[in-house]
Amino acid sequence: MSASKITIPGLRAKKTSGERITMLTCYDATFAHLLDAAGIEILLIGDSLGMVIQGEATTLPVTLEHVLYHTQCVTRTAPAAHVVTDMPFMSYQSSTVEALRNAGRLLKEGKAEAVKLEGGHAIVPTVMAMTQAGIPVMAHIGLRPQTVLQMGGYKIQGRTPDTQAALIAEGEALEAAGAYAIVLEGITSEAAAAITARVTIPTIGIGAGPHCDGQVLVLYDLLGMNPNFSPRFVKPYASLAPIIRDAAGRYAAEVKSGHFPTEAHAAHQTTRPRICAES
Repeated sequence: MSASKITIPGLRAKKTSGERITMLTCYDATFAHLLDAAGIEILLIGDSLGMVIQGEATTLPVTLEHVLYHTQCVTRTAPAAHVVTDMPFMSYQSSTVEALRNAGRLLKEGKAEAVKLEGGHAIVPTVMAMTQAGIPVMAHIGLRPQTVLQMGGYKIQGRTPDTQAALIAEGEALEAAGAYAIVLEGITSEAAAAITARVTIPTIGIGAGPHCDGQVLVLYDLLGMNPNFSPRFVKPYASLAPIIRDAAGRYAAEVKSGHFPTEAHAAHQTTRPRICAES
């Protein structure tokens, strides 16, 4: 576990010193403990949970209540990592008042330390209102999964000089509005390098090349939990899918054959079962 709590000033200091920042998605207490012990500096309760937890095709069906629940699961572990929560689709777009109310719930009830919003110039007033109200905001530009229908799919952004200039302008506007960091998703390496050089706040890349101040991945992609999903920007650091299938299969075989449980398992039980009826 990190020696001390990761804070926003601490993240800014890492950019100044050139120390790269590590960030992973996290959706529950078990993984929060493990990632914190590994020294991951930012835990993101991403709306990617709609796809990797709920089995949806996009992040659009995720609700505020879904994200709030998973945020509570993570923050209950009191991690040393900085905890950021995605604001899901339509939880901040309709009005500034609703955006403030929903973000406030994520901090008050979920105990998140910041919220993340997707968008460029259109959300600058919302970001400004949030930061003026004391709500830390991580911005997110480039490929924005919540606007995938409008974008016509998951397409790399910033391929032309004009679109690169637009991304730089968005990054600068969001920094001016008070955002303390920016996720750069699905943009060219050149665009990411340009934005990182122009803003004074940390940039966190995903599918944006090596020139950002930090990197983020979806945890389940890093662990190789879905072998049928392997975009080019993901590097699996484990291949857990076959391990999990094998373990579950061996368990099933032993239960069917009567090899588990044995009398020894019952006799030496010293802890309360995880699943039991209350007496």
